[in-house]
This record gives sequence, structure tokens and C-alpha cells, in this order.
Amino acid sequence: MTIPTSMADSYLGPFNLKPKPPSLFNFPFTFSPFSTSLSFSLMARHCLCSSSSPTSVSSTGSHHQPSLLVFSGGTAFNGVVEELKKLTTRVAHVLPVSDDGGSTAEIVRVLGGPAVGDIRSRCLRLSDQSTSEARAVRILLGHRLPLDPQRAKSEWYDIVEGSHDLWQGVSKPYRETIRAFLAYFQDQILRRSDELFCFSNGSIGNFFFAGARLFFQSLDAAIFLFSRVSEIPAESLVLPVISTNERLTLGCELLDGTVIRGQNEISHPTHGSMQPIDKEASSAPALPSRIKRIFYMSSEGSNLLHEVFPNVNPTVLEQLRSVDCIIFAMGSLFTSICPSLVLLGVGETISSRTCPKVLLLNGTHDRETSGFDASCFVTAITDALNRTYGNPHNCLKNPTAILMLLGISCLFPGPAYETSQTLELTGAYIFKQNDGANES
Repeated sequence: MTIPTSMADSYLGPFNLKPKPPSLFNFPFTFSPFSTSLSFSLMARHCLCSSSSPTSVSSTGSHHQPSLLVFSGGTAFNGVVEELKKLTTRVAHVLPVSDDGGSTAEIVRVLGGPAVGDIRSRCLRLSDQSTSEARAVRILLGHRLPLDPQRAKSEWYDIVEGSHDLWQGVSKPYRETIRAFLAYFQDQILRRSDELFCFSNGSIGNFFFAGARLFFQSLDAAIFLFSRVSEIPAESLVLPVISTNERLTLGCELLDGTVIRGQNEISHPTHGSMQPIDKEASSAPALPSRIKRIFYMSSEGSNLLHEVFPNVNPTVLEQLRSVDCIIFAMGSLFTSICPSLVLLGVGETISSRTCPKVLLLNGTHDRETSGFDASCFVTAITDALNRTYGNPHNCLKNPTAILMLLGISCLFPGPAYETSQTLELTGAYIFKQNDGANES
């Protein structure tokens, strides 16, 4: 079946989709081609067993589970996390740290540092719920303050002082640990006397996370503490794609040359409102032109349009070299997925792997992907990994060929693409150094 000419063809040339199984060199689990509509449980079970029926996590050691690495944002993939935990806990969740909306934006504005909202959201989804205390901790760290600034500030003080009803069910050791970092967060705010912090719609989990990061001066240490407090399985990793204590700003260049600064301005513009951001809504008007590339911008100095090139978290590359499957999850394509792919070393490492790579398409279009078909999603991912910036001749420098998506399974979840089929895209995207052409 041939996909009609689209934006993807201008970069890669027309290509055919051939329903055949991907190459699975050295993959230790049987992985059959998909022939049904999107079912993540079915996909995971293909990875979980070779010849026997699916086995639950509780009846097998974690070392028998398949290992996955998931590129995602902090919202769309959360619905899959609960089900995925039943099948394997050996998952590395790679998340961006460039969100600049909502509660995160206020923390970054006053205290600086990377955005922690997506990381906090994923940690809460992975947290233990097996005991009443674990559930109480999850409710506390998942709580948001009222929208009214005065009510929000009053409730925040009740929480910091330990008198709020949210502390019921939380034992003294947990209570004092969490309160210590909330109090440290409050202390850091008071030290910024030139900035008035707004607690409206604030996330208690974000405040705890920011307090821990500031105390340890380490994003990784804050994640470790949060993981232990919320009792996340040790083999489940939550990894910031960039491990930094600095503020990061995302930018994009459109095909018409327009440059937009800020993740929220690209995907969910709110014009400074503290109202909750509805990331599932598609009411925001489409961008005036399609996105050509995503990049990082300077947050310091007078030239805020200056492009910067942060280093990828080394642990992300370590995980990419060893996992059994790489997943490009559903979510905001250009502001949640691609920011993790454009960093130096990510494309090179993925191109060297022959494990399955799975793309989970969104069920609907959003502001970033208006008018996209499936081939456009794949093109955007390969462009980001190759760092082509819309020019196929700028592909990665590899002595032979750059293979970005060998055996990628592209899953169609809903009516946005007018199909419920699952298509196997096998070896379709190979950029050669000599001419930038593609071959299948």
C-alpha cells in the first residue's frame, strides 16, 4: 500500500508500506507482527513470553521481564503506565524538562531550574498503591491548590505546618520527610523577596520536587528521593533527558521562518493565565505553518533567541544501548517527544540498535500536528533523530548508512487516520551519507 504524496515525500521520497515482520537480531523474546487495532496489553504480552501464555509480573522475577525505554511527555502516556506496570516494571521513562506552563512555570520563574512537572506526573503514576499509607502519600503529592490565590496560599500554609487533612494516613517518618522539603521550598521562595510567588493551582508534588532539587542541587538526587518516598519499583527509572540545574527553554522554527519561544506557546498558549492547561483539548488554533525543527534556546543574557546545545543525560544513552525495545509514545509530537530526540548522541545510539522500535500514534490531531498523516509523524521523528532540520542532506554522518527506524511498528489507535490497521514499517528509512536518498 502506497501512502499518497505528502510533506513526508518532500523529505524522504515516496515509500511503500509492506506488512512483514521487523528484523529482530538478538531480541530474546518472540515478537509477532501485529494484526489488530491498538492494544498495548497485547503488544506487551508479545514481548513478555516466547512460547507460553503471558505471565504476570508478580509471578516472575524482574530480571525475566523485558526491558523498555519510552520517550514520552508527562500526560498522554500516563494512561498506559498503570497497565504497563502489570506486565513489566523494567521501564526507563525518558521525559523532557522544558515545560513552561502552569504550576511549573511559576516555579521556574521565581526559582529557576529545569521544569519538574512531567517528571513528577510520571513518578506519581509509577508510585505504589498497595497500602493505605502509599495511597495517602500519592494523594498528597498529587494535590493541587485552589485557583483563587488567597485560598491557595492559606491552604499551602496549612500543608506546610502539617495541620491539613491531607496528612491523615501519612505516618510520622514520611510526614516529617515530606514536610522538610516543602518547608525548604517555602524558605527559598521567601529568600526571593523581589519576586512574589503565586500559589494558584500549585502542585504539592512539584513544590516537594523543587525543594528537593534545590536542597541537593541535583535533579537526579531529587528524582531518587521522590522515587523512594512514593515507593516506585527500583527497576523503574524516571530519567530527565537532560540532567541539569539550569532553566531550559524550548523553541521551534516553522517552515515559513517564524520562530516561537517556549513549549507552552508552541503547544498550548494560555497568554499568562494560571488556569489549568487542558492538554487533551484541540481548541487552540493550528500553527500558521508546520514545524520545521525543534531546538533549545538560551534562558540567560540579552539574546534570548540564541540557540544552545545541552548534553543528553548519560544514563539515557546507557539505557538505549541495553533495552529490549524502544517506544516513541503518544503525546505532543514536537514538544514532548522530539525534544528528547534532537540531542547529540540519541540518534547515533538508536541507529546502532536492532531491537524493535514502536511508534504509538495519537488518537487525534493537536495544534502541532494539524493535517498530519502517519507518514508525517514518522518523518518528524526521523528528522529529529537525524537532526536534519528539514533538509535530508544534513543527516547523521555514518560511514555506511544511517538506519533510524529498523522494523518500527506503527500503531493506529483511532479515527484520526481513518484506519484501525497496524502497519509494519520495515527498514523504510535509511539515509545514506553520499546522496541522502532513502531505500527500503
